[in-house]
Amino acid sequence: MNLKHIKRQDKTIYKWIDLEAKRQKEGLEMIPSENYTSPAVMEATGSILTNKYSEGYPKKRYYGGNQFVDEIEIEAQQRAKELFGVEHVNVQPYSGSPANLAVYLATLNPGDTVMGLNLTDGGHLTHGWKVSATGIFYHSVPYHVKETGRVDLDEVWKLAKENKPKLIWMGGTAYPFELEFEDFAQIADDSEAYLACDIAHIAGLIVAGVHKSPVPFCHVVTTTTHKTLRGPRGGMIMVTKRGLRMDPELATKIDRAVFPGLGGGPHNHQTAAVAVALKEAASLKFKKYGQQIAKNAKALARELIKEGLELVGRGTENHLLLMDLTKSNGSGSGILVQDGLGLAGITVNKNTIPSEPSSPYFPSGIRLGTPALTTRGMKESDMRKVAKWIYRVINAVGKVELPEIKEQKAQYLTQKREELAASKEISQVKLEVKRFATKFPVPGL
Repeated sequence: MNLKHIKRQDKTIYKWIDLEAKRQKEGLEMIPSENYTSPAVMEATGSILTNKYSEGYPKKRYYGGNQFVDEIEIEAQQRAKELFGVEHVNVQPYSGSPANLAVYLATLNPGDTVMGLNLTDGGHLTHGWKVSATGIFYHSVPYHVKETGRVDLDEVWKLAKENKPKLIWMGGTAYPFELEFEDFAQIADDSEAYLACDIAHIAGLIVAGVHKSPVPFCHVVTTTTHKTLRGPRGGMIMVTKRGLRMDPELATKIDRAVFPGLGGGPHNHQTAAVAVALKEAASLKFKKYGQQIAKNAKALARELIKEGLELVGRGTENHLLLMDLTKSNGSGSGILVQDGLGLAGITVNKNTIPSEPSSPYFPSGIRLGTPALTTRGMKESDMRKVAKWIYRVINAVGKVELPEIKEQKAQYLTQKREELAASKEISQVKLEVKRFATKFPVPGL
């Protein structure tokens, strides 16, 4: 990682970047939406392309001097079409949330009805959650999961018949199962609704062949490019043959929603980095990588269960695991388990669980996954070690009893965090994690 110019010109920012690099190298990144890009992707992201304004689309720009930028964007579009087998791709969304919002703008009018997986059941903010623009400007009817953690398809059928949505979302951020494409396609057809699938988490698994593709079943597919796809932070919107059969103008509507509907000039350095990542994803090496993500996730799940920990769904069918901490640590304990693991050099995120007994800010679960660990070269045998460290930290955190009163809750959290920082067991795990993690290189460092 060459930071010689930053080091010379801005020592403050250099210090924080350097410390973040150290944190990543010495710890285990287990948030399932995080990954490491290749040095080639980072080079494109930091390239001279960041200087250029390119409002519009290839060969139809509002600025001059885009003859080379045009070729880069066309290449990114073509690589995505071939990789996912779709008819049309827009690579300009700045990230996943703007990509999803563009789908609303392209397919709905304000106030129209949309259905998506409830946020606390594993869905995403942009699938209609009440505090998101998608829940404020559109009529959102969320569906839920059963006690098993799987989508309640009977409820989805019922809600669709009652509410006649114009747009139905699939996908989520904390759903450890394969998606039910066939069922949702039937529901969408019956409702005469657009079916959109958000594959932000599983795009790389689809490319690797370890998760079914939504392309034959959905009208629109959105994704980020920085999770299992291992690219830069960005987004894409794909229109399928099925989508164009339903609405021949859908691709045009999507493009107009992205620009001028929501965006201005595209981030050309990001587009180039997406193109690089898509080329990498088309390789046999990437396919093996995606397969290893799934193997590692299943191995980690098995080992955590052996340690007596509870997972929603008793395992995983993709790259992520959702741990239910209610029995091991208590309702609302996710925030302190996240903190404890962080002190030990293991980065996860607090997360709600199905039928959450607490709240989204003080949830009763944690979400963890294997994409970043797999990028660093870890295998199934390494997951056994990781599971034992996780168990030791969770045991060290112990029972959590959050007070109801806000001021008392803040005092309680401060006290517990001080105890965690002083824990000899957590400090010991941190040393072991550091020795282990530094054996596996971080791309670009």
